Amino acid sequence: MRFIIDLWVYLATLTGLIPSHTVRLFLYRHVFRIKIGRDSSVHWLARFNLPSGVEIGHHTIIGNDAFLDGRFYRTWRKGSWKPWGYLMGFLNPEKRPLRIGNNVSIAGEVRIYTMQHDIDDPDFRESEGEVVIGDYAVIGTRVTILPGVHVGKGAVVASGAVVTHDAAPFTLVGGVPAAYIRDRAKNLRYTLKFRRMFQ
Repeated sequence: MRFIIDLWVYLATLTGLIPSHTVRLFLYRHVFRIKIGRDSSVHWLARFNLPSGVEIGHHTIIGNDAFLDGRFYRTWRKGSWKPWGYLMGFLNPEKRPLRIGNNVSIAGEVRIYTMQHDIDDPDFRESEGEVVIGDYAVIGTRVTILPGVHVGKGAVVASGAVVTHDAAPFTLVGGVPAAYIRDRAKNLRYTLKFRRMFQ
């Protein structure tokens, strides 16, 4: 079963090489079960860890080389595990731990994680935390967002930041770890729709 899931993730990675938004979006939506709103773009070389755990709103742009983590921790009751049910849990997850809103601009080489290892746990277990990015948020190039972070509506994360805590709505944050810099205007009404022909 693990082989099938790993192959599925690998094929999602290969899909990022296809130089056509139309074909990529069709495969992401219907084969890899990513929920993607209308007029959104996922540029080339995107990588997904559990693609079906990702939800992307309308008019949102995901830049090239992005890594989007849709994993969440699953528990199985003794005697309830069945291979088909396990696979369906990946194809149709009970929750989508990475949710990206409408009119969100995510630049290239961004990394968003929903799970990480607990370095203080004696067994180095994984811990999870859903990541929610609000409408009109802007995520700069090479930003890393860690599990459990909520980026508020209209918030901006400066390039190179590592976001370890929530970013309040309509604020600009930056640095390592990301900290408040200033407020952003609140009268936002733009609609994003951008894609390069072969990206």
